[in-house]
Order: sequence, then structure tokens, then C-alpha cells
Amino acid sequence: MPAVSFQGVAKTFTGARGTLRALDGVSFDIERGEFFGLLGPNGAGKTTLISILAGLARATEGHVSVMGHDVVEHYADARRALGIVPQELVFDPFFSVREALRIQSGYFGVRGNDAWIDELLEGLGLADKASANMRQLSGGMKRRVLVAQALVHRPPVIVLDEPTAGVDVELRQTLWQFIARLNKQGHTVLLTTHYLEEAEALCGRIAMLKQGRIVALDRTANLLAATAGSVLRFKTDDVLPADLAARARVTGRIAQVSAHDAAEVEQILARLRASQVRVEDLEIGRADLEDVFLSIMQGGAAAATTAEAHA
Repeated sequence: MPAVSFQGVAKTFTGARGTLRALDGVSFDIERGEFFGLLGPNGAGKTTLISILAGLARATEGHVSVMGHDVVEHYADARRALGIVPQELVFDPFFSVREALRIQSGYFGVRGNDAWIDELLEGLGLADKASANMRQLSGGMKRRVLVAQALVHRPPVIVLDEPTAGVDVELRQTLWQFIARLNKQGHTVLLTTHYLEEAEALCGRIAMLKQGRIVALDRTANLLAATAGSVLRFKTDDVLPADLAARARVTGRIAQVSAHDAAEVEQILARLRASQVRVEDLEIGRADLEDVFLSIMQGGAAAATTAEAHA
């Protein structure tokens, strides 16, 4: 039995501007103990899918279950098995950090939870803020408290919806160390993030959503292997020729062009020389998950992987 199962999930919103199909037949399972990534551009349907999983929205079609409990028919058991860290900072300004965690424990009927609360505070770097009022905390500290609240009842399934958006490097490292430890202990983790290097480092398997549909679903290593083998990275102040510009990923002065083999690398270099593009800090590296993501979102690579996954 999978930890989380989405079967034919569709969601349609109807309003003054017409009908929007936010999810269209989404089906996949997350196995127990997996660290699973759910990726997609803004508006792809990730948060809608998580809202259905959490019971905050109801699917128009299909079924969702958590640890075998249907999120509609057995909603209490399903929600007890979930710990969700939302995107938005939501907090009660009238309580201290420790009081907020005790109250959250009470929502799930957990008593005598102080030992685990102490472990959460220590693991998430909140021990020195235990008595501080929530209003006194910085945005990063509030986000740490949200993580602690999601974990306070020891849920077997942890859902992290953009948990490191807008936070500092220290929090990211602290959070991932703690979550990785829980994952090794058997907790299932579902992560959505726009920081693709995090997903590449953490997730054993990844699904990619585009316009409410799954367009790729495979192990991270297989997705990386399905795209171009090498990437040419360099700095330049010159304008790239049109044929290279159309396929390049440019960030400021840094340009990155995918190449399948050494012969294509030489062709790219010859094209740059012929166009008199001055190049600095040239290096050849392997394609990363961001290259894979952009290729799939643009309708390029991994078609075979996607077809195999759906089959």
C-alpha cells in the first residue's frame, strides 16, 4: 500500500471568466519512505493538488488516499497521517513558540509531548526562541515554527510546499538535515520547490506538472540521463548568434548551452568563434535538473521517459 495515492484526480474551477481545469487526470503513487519531488511552473496545479491531499479542496474527479485512508471518506485518519508545511506564513500572535506547539499537539489529541517538542526545537534551531512570542520572530524563524507544527504529531507523511522560499542558507541547511533524518527513519516526504538543485539533491523520484497534467514521472537519475549529456557554460558580454540564443539559458553574463557529445561541443565553439563572441571562464559540465526541467516544459526531452512512466 503506497503512502500517498492520486488516482485520476481532476479539479475544475468555475467563475465569471468561465471554467478552468486546474488538474486533468493526475495519477501517481508515492511509496512509503520515499523522498518525492513534485515540480512545475507557477500555475501548473501543484498547490491545488496538495490542497486536495490536505482536505482543503475537493477533487472534481478521482480519488486521493493517505496511508490507505481516503481523504474524503476517512478524512480524520488521513489528516492525522499528514504533516503539511504551507507556502504562506500563518501564525497566532498571542502565543509563544512552545505554547503554539503544545496547542498544535492538542489538535491531534497528543498529550505529554514535551520531549518531542524539545527535540523539534533543538533540531530546527528554535531552542533559544521557545519562550519568544510569535510576533517577535523573523520570517525565517516563523517558517521554522511552521515546520515544527507540521511535525509535532509525528506524521508518517510530511508535505513541504515551497518550504525554503525566501529564507536564508542557514535555515535551508538546518531544515534539510532534520528532514533527511526523518526520511531515513521511515517518514515519507513530498516536496514542491522552485529550487531545483534541492530537488535534485534530495528526491529519489520526481513528477513534473504542466497545465494540470503529469508530463514526466521517473527516478531523478533517469530524468537526468534522458537529457543532453553535457552543458557548455561561459561568460560573455556579446550577443549570441540567433541559433544559439534560441537554445541557450542566459543569466546575466553567464550563458549555458546543452550539447549531446564532444562533436556538438566543438560545433558550438566554432559557431561562437565565427560570430566573434568573446568568451570567458569556459567550462564543460553535466546537465542538471534545471536543464531537464526546461527541456520538458518546452516539450523537448524525456518523451520516452514520460510515456514509460504513464504506461
